[in-house]
Amino acid sequence: MKTILIVDDVQSVLDLIAYYLTAADYNIITATNGEEAIAKTRETKPDAIVTDWMMPKMGGLDICRKLKKNPETADIPIIACTVKNRYVDLLWASKQGVKAYVTKPCTKEELVRVVQEAMK
Repeated sequence: MKTILIVDDVQSVLDLIAYYLTAADYNIITATNGEEAIAKTRETKPDAIVTDWMMPKMGGLDICRKLKKNPETADIPIIACTVKNRYVDLLWASKQGVKAYVTKPCTKEELVRVVQEAMK
């Protein structure tokens, strides 16, 4: 069973994404901020990370940059799950190493499809 780290500072969103991915047979780890996400990634080496973009202190882009600079975590696919939906947001995320992008609110089917594609 593949393990996904979900990062979001809003507990209800974290719970919903965890519910969607648990129902799709993924093992779930959660983090409520960027620092916790970095620590859990180094500790558990998840198969993928689904992260919000806008969080206090350390957002999803910062998480992505830090993990991509570390050879031990550089290959972990990162999926942005954010309300930012402009083309420039998608382009910038791609340049930072984001493997896939889904806009909130998303359906279970959209999220699962994007996660599956990112891990190919």
